[in-house]
Amino acid sequence: MDLAALVAKRRDRLGELEARMADPSFFDDPASARGVTREHSRVTDLVELWRRYEDAAERLEGNRGLVRDSEGDEELVAMAEAEIPDLEAEVAKLEKEVRYALLPRDEEEDRDAILEVRAGTGGDEASLFAADLARMYQRYAEGRGWKVEWLDVSPSEVGGFKEASLRVVGGEVFRFLKYESGVHRVQRVPETEAQGRVHTSTATVAVLPEAEEVDVELRSEDLRIEVCRSGGAGGQHVNRTESAVQVFHLPSGLMVRCEEGRSQGRNKEKALTILRSKLLERKLHERDAAYSDQRRRLIGGGGREEKIRTYNFPQNRVTDHRIGLTLYSLDRILAGDIEPLVDGLQEAEMAERIRELEGQA
Repeated sequence: MDLAALVAKRRDRLGELEARMADPSFFDDPASARGVTREHSRVTDLVELWRRYEDAAERLEGNRGLVRDSEGDEELVAMAEAEIPDLEAEVAKLEKEVRYALLPRDEEEDRDAILEVRAGTGGDEASLFAADLARMYQRYAEGRGWKVEWLDVSPSEVGGFKEASLRVVGGEVFRFLKYESGVHRVQRVPETEAQGRVHTSTATVAVLPEAEEVDVELRSEDLRIEVCRSGGAGGQHVNRTESAVQVFHLPSGLMVRCEEGRSQGRNKEKALTILRSKLLERKLHERDAAYSDQRRRLIGGGGREEKIRTYNFPQNRVTDHRIGLTLYSLDRILAGDIEPLVDGLQEAEMAERIRELEGQA
């Protein structure tokens, strides 16, 4: 893959996009304008990545040349030699990012995401694990500088979550979170287990690209909206007022409930946001039926029954079954450091996408 030539083509494309954005009628078609704006952002980021890659590669070659020329200042040579491993790692990382940026992109990768976590098998322990996962994603998102908004939470009696929905807003959120959909399994000794036996429980995660109004049209005649009293924790206010909202989408049979906020209007807005994303998810699954089996396995085929990861507390171990990656850092992962898992999955998907492109050539 001739990276320089491909980047040059994208740089030419940048000029075309900027010309379109300067057209006075650019925003007459909101859907088209959104697509062009997103492409412009991606190409701009690619050009900046390439600049950083060339700069790091040039510094690396300069240091290597200085080391080869042993007649130079010994202290300067030693400093140059010490910098080489870090520069090699930086060049390799930037090259990987450039290669990924050059691949044909799914438009959804640039979107914000709706993340849903539900307790599965295992009773109270499953609800506690669901809460652990939700907080893990919150910490990961905040660590990346993304904004997290809790849309809806259904607490369990033991302090866990029966289910929880979060909205994550930031740069390329869906690109990094899309691999998390599926069944997550935990193996640990519950606090109530007197014999010290390890129990297995599960929680289900679904990550949906956030839909916009231009993606999914919600007609009023297709909706049935009901208000009711909020239940569960939340103080006296939610128990006295009808702030919870349930939205039924009659054609699809989907139902979304939201009771997290104190405002009925705000809960309705959140519920419609989730509903749009669920409807978009259905459309995307139909479109993505053409994906290779390997790629569908990596990013999920939409099946909520797919077991993707095991969290083993006695061994401080996490195993991602899709790529056979095992890490003995469960404590750090639950603290939000899921970057090694995401990196491994991205690399596997990138390799598969490159194979697909080469097969089409």
